[in-house]
Amino acid sequence: MAGELARLTPRDRHILDLLHQHRTFTTDQLVDLAFGSVGRARNRLNTLHERDILDRFRHYQRPGSQAWRWTLGPVGAAIVAAGNGESLPRPALVRDSTARLALSPTLGHLIAVNGFFVALTAHSHTHPDVRLTRWWNEARCREACGNLVRPDGHGVWAATRAGRVVPFWLEVDLGTEPLRRLAGKLTGYAALPPRRAYPVLFWLTSTAREANLHTHLSRAGVPDGVSVATAAAEHATEAGGPAGPVWRPVGHADRVALTDLAPPGGAVSWDG
Repeated sequence: MAGELARLTPRDRHILDLLHQHRTFTTDQLVDLAFGSVGRARNRLNTLHERDILDRFRHYQRPGSQAWRWTLGPVGAAIVAAGNGESLPRPALVRDSTARLALSPTLGHLIAVNGFFVALTAHSHTHPDVRLTRWWNEARCREACGNLVRPDGHGVWAATRAGRVVPFWLEVDLGTEPLRRLAGKLTGYAALPPRRAYPVLFWLTSTAREANLHTHLSRAGVPDGVSVATAAAEHATEAGGPAGPVWRPVGHADRVALTDLAPPGGAVSWDG
C-alpha cells in the first residue's frame, strides 16, 4: 500500500473517495465523474484493477456484455482506511464485500440512485453556472433523518449566477412497490424538523407511472409542509437529464428545471 501512494494521481484519490462513499459505479458513470473520455477511463481503470486498487464485476448478459461495475479493491480499501485513521481491512473481507454487492438484490437500485447524481455532476461539467454542492448516500441520510424516513439520497443543487439553491431528498422508484407505499413515505418527510424540510423528488422509470403517482397523490393528498416534484427517466433522457425541465411539481401540469424548484426568497430552511 505504501508503494502505491506515490503512484496515485489526485483523480485516482477522488475515485477512491467516491467509491468509498457510494460503493459502486459503472464504467460510463466513472467516465462522467472523472474522465470525460471512455478510452482514458478504461486504460486507467484497468491499470488500477491490475494493482488491486480497484475491483470489478459484471453479470452475464446476452446479447453483448454488461458494463463493468467498479468497487474498491483490497489495496484501494486499505488506502482509504489509512487516510481516515481506521484499521486496515483484510483483503479477504474486501473481496467478500464485493461478492455480496454483486449478488445484492438492491444493486440495480443503487446504480440508479448513483446514476442520478452522476448525471447532475456531468451536467455541471458543461454548465459552470450550476453545480452539485452536496451528495449524501443512503447511510448518511439515515444519520440525518433517524427513524422517520429513509431517503435514497440527498443533494444540494446550486445555480451560482441566479442565486438559487435547491436542497432535496431523492426517492428513486423502479416500479417494484405499490404507489400507496411510495406515497406513504411522505408522512415521514412531514415529520422532519424545519432545517431538514427539503423538497422530495421522485425519480420514476416511466411517464405512465409518474402520471399514476400524481393521480394517487391528488386523491390521497400531500402532508402539510411537504413539497413534492416528480420526473421520469425515460422522458428526461431527451430533455437534459435531471437538471433539465423535467420536473412536475405535484398539483401542477407544467414541467420546470431543477433550479426552478428553489423556493421563492429561499423559504426552505436548511443547514447549508
